[in-house]
Amino acid sequence: MKSYRKELFFNIPERRAIVNITTQVQAAVNASGIKEGLVLVNAMNITSSVFINDDESGLHNDFEEWLEGLAPELPHERYAHNGFEDNADAHLKRTIMGREVVCAITKGRLDFGTWEQIFYYEFDGKRKKHVLIKVIGE
Repeated sequence: MKSYRKELFFNIPERRAIVNITTQVQAAVNASGIKEGLVLVNAMNITSSVFINDDESGLHNDFEEWLEGLAPELPHERYAHNGFEDNADAHLKRTIMGREVVCAITKGRLDFGTWEQIFYYEFDGKRKKHVLIKVIGE
């Protein structure tokens, strides 16, 4: 069995943003030479997420509104975690959206269902963050 490791780096200028990383993940699969296996994609920071869903702006806006309703950013004082930083809501949003995704690789391609894409979701931007891509298989 072979494995391949790649990191993607981000410095999102806004506090929150969704970035489609499907092309970069497929490029890592291509570079790995693995034709049959799995790819793990995970956010390496505790205030960001990786998820699979549709690349549709209305849905992305719905995620933002839904998460803000569950864990609003303001007022910062509502959270015991806030003190040194003001990002408690980002930790909660990450817990809801998840840390990582795993996708099958078939014939060297991401084996997706209809409309599926991979996204990086930043909840506490304005600084350097990264995502790990780990490809394993034959």
